[in-house]
Amino acid sequence: MTSASESPAPEKPAPDQALATRAVHPRVPVDFAGRPVSVPIYQTTVYAHDDIAVQKESLDNPRGAFGYSRMGNPTVRSLEEVVAGLEGGVGAVATSSGMAAIHTALGANLRAGAHLVVQNSIYGGTSGLLDDLRKRWDLGITFIDGDDPEQLAAALRPNTAALYLETISNPVTAVADIPVMTAVAREHGVLSVVDNTFASPMLCRPLSLGADIVLHSATKYLGGHSDVTAGVVVYAQEQQFVDGWKYAVGVGSTPDPFGAWLVIRGIQTLALRMGAATANATDLAERLAAHRRVTKVHHPSNPEHPQYSLAAKILDGPGPMLSYDVDGGADAARAVISRLKLIQNAASLGGVETLTMHPVSTSHRTLSDEQLAVAGIAAGTVRLSTGVEAVEDIWADLEQALDG
Repeated sequence: MTSASESPAPEKPAPDQALATRAVHPRVPVDFAGRPVSVPIYQTTVYAHDDIAVQKESLDNPRGAFGYSRMGNPTVRSLEEVVAGLEGGVGAVATSSGMAAIHTALGANLRAGAHLVVQNSIYGGTSGLLDDLRKRWDLGITFIDGDDPEQLAAALRPNTAALYLETISNPVTAVADIPVMTAVAREHGVLSVVDNTFASPMLCRPLSLGADIVLHSATKYLGGHSDVTAGVVVYAQEQQFVDGWKYAVGVGSTPDPFGAWLVIRGIQTLALRMGAATANATDLAERLAAHRRVTKVHHPSNPEHPQYSLAAKILDGPGPMLSYDVDGGADAARAVISRLKLIQNAASLGGVETLTMHPVSTSHRTLSDEQLAVAGIAAGTVRLSTGVEAVEDIWADLEQALDG
């Protein structure tokens, strides 16, 4: 018999087992004194059960025992539970990427011939996915402003399945009027899906504002260190959660345990990173607005931002992401980026380091000139994902690049 401070004695291998057999079956510690402070990485694909009924239930229940890691894994579930708790959802489904999260949120709720209403200014990858699904599933898609309930009401059809918004849009930081838009959608029995990547739960919690589903590219602010690709979908309703889990399991979009662990580790400093990076972005937005080479600054802290008042109402801060338009168009924007030394030109965001990119050349390269204009993206627009470096160092690099 062991005391509370002792671990159970290891089981001795059967003396009649061959060395090859004993090598395959090391003892797995399950019951031991003490508990880990950090979430362990359960790097295993399958779990053994003495009870076949429990094993069966593990394959059919998103909250059940663990059986096969595509259906459920302790590390992955820890990630799902912490994000669901931050967003105020009943449950969450982790995915292998942000795009997998978008596909899970929409795919589980769309049928061939359905209609979607989508915010004008969204991530280019989302636009590409929607265009592909439109062709494959014969979808109808209507694009509207994310803060105009009259446009939404006019766009709705009897077969409208979902409204899709971004809390803060990529890359021009348009802010969606989530409470008003989701109220109109709910009145007509339409599901509301919100991409909350740019805000994170630290700045906005769309489920509390009326959304049905909220999603994240956890590659960005949740992970926060540019070292993991993952996504999370959070649900306000139990049946939506179960349906989303079944869809993700079916298409195999669930993440690996180590990736989930990296996101968990990142979330532990999310509040600190979002606070520091948002302060930097707000400072830089003001300085950029005063620079002679900059014609426009897109950041919710800017009083000239079209949703400045709305942002103050629904966000707990303007966020770390901004963009600015360089005088001279695409060539001038690319020249500015080429002169940067500290700030790196990379097609991602949300890490501790400041990153930049030219949307017309990268994330939104597949959009037509008309689509870019509707989304508010100019040829000279430069996106800046502000990190947590000293703001004076970031500004010194921006200033020398702009001055040429």
